[in-house]
Amino acid sequence: MLALFPRYGQNTLIQFEDFGNHNAFRFLRKYREKYCTFNDDIQGTASVALAGLLAAQKATGKPLTDQKVLFLGAGEAALGIANLIVMAMMEGGVSCEEASRRIWMFDKHGLLVQGREQKVDSNQEPFTHQAPEHIPKTFVEAVNVLQPSAIIGVAGAGRLFSQDVLKAMASINERPIIFALSNPTVKAECTAEEAYTLTEGRCLFASGSPFELVTLKDGRTFKPGQGNNAYIFPGVALAVILSSVRHISDKVFLEAAKALAEQLTDEELAQGRLYPPLSNIREVSINIAVKVMEFLYANNMAFHYPEPADKSRYIRSKVWTYEYESFMPDVYDWPESK
Repeated sequence: MLALFPRYGQNTLIQFEDFGNHNAFRFLRKYREKYCTFNDDIQGTASVALAGLLAAQKATGKPLTDQKVLFLGAGEAALGIANLIVMAMMEGGVSCEEASRRIWMFDKHGLLVQGREQKVDSNQEPFTHQAPEHIPKTFVEAVNVLQPSAIIGVAGAGRLFSQDVLKAMASINERPIIFALSNPTVKAECTAEEAYTLTEGRCLFASGSPFELVTLKDGRTFKPGQGNNAYIFPGVALAVILSSVRHISDKVFLEAAKALAEQLTDEELAQGRLYPPLSNIREVSINIAVKVMEFLYANNMAFHYPEPADKSRYIRSKVWTYEYESFMPDVYDWPESK
């Protein structure tokens, strides 16, 4: 970090990725107030997951502040998502403590509860709660005891959203939210087909890996959405660089999540999607960049002046276009003689 910024300047954006749990948070805390940097595994993953939850509430009619979320996994991805959910809930009017109480985590040692034998990391403490009367030993027991409205898998340990887990979620909720975000596909907590089939097509599903269309026996077809970080970091980075931001607040990723969720149409939601098609990623990223840039200027975080009056036009003028006009001469057919 000390070598990069003197060489390339204060506005250089550094993206952290693939650090271990301990180092990821340590480096982010150490450098985020000194340099322009973010960790995509923590903040990018959090933003795209939150966008999925915000989109899901359109279908459930249940606000985010009323959701109870159970994580499978308690590492950097889970903690990043959980912290951003708390921030979004607080924006919705609940206290930090109340928001944290609505989030539970289950790791390889079991449920994160106070006084458990295995050590809890300081980053996990806000989501380590008083143990329920019956402490669940398995994830399906945790689902039955805690009665979550959403389960989010980020453990990278394979098919742990078992048939029993998915059926339990379907019995507890009219529209269960099931996010199997681990990738690649072999590490996904469940497949899209398993999720839709075992919940009778009622679940709101997102995955970290791509899945094919799912057709149920009754003929209904669903297009599973992929919660890919590629929805978030291009737009955020574009807005940050063009606005000459010095430090990146977590609120930037909250705004990016809201901007992504807003782009989901009712038709796409009816198809089973929680995200716009990835084929439209260029336009999605530009729209996110516009919303983020508006937020940066409104909150005095931008240092590029004069402020662009038409931010969409300004951003589009800075985006590289890979399409070229043909340099070949125009060719015309010779008219037929009569």
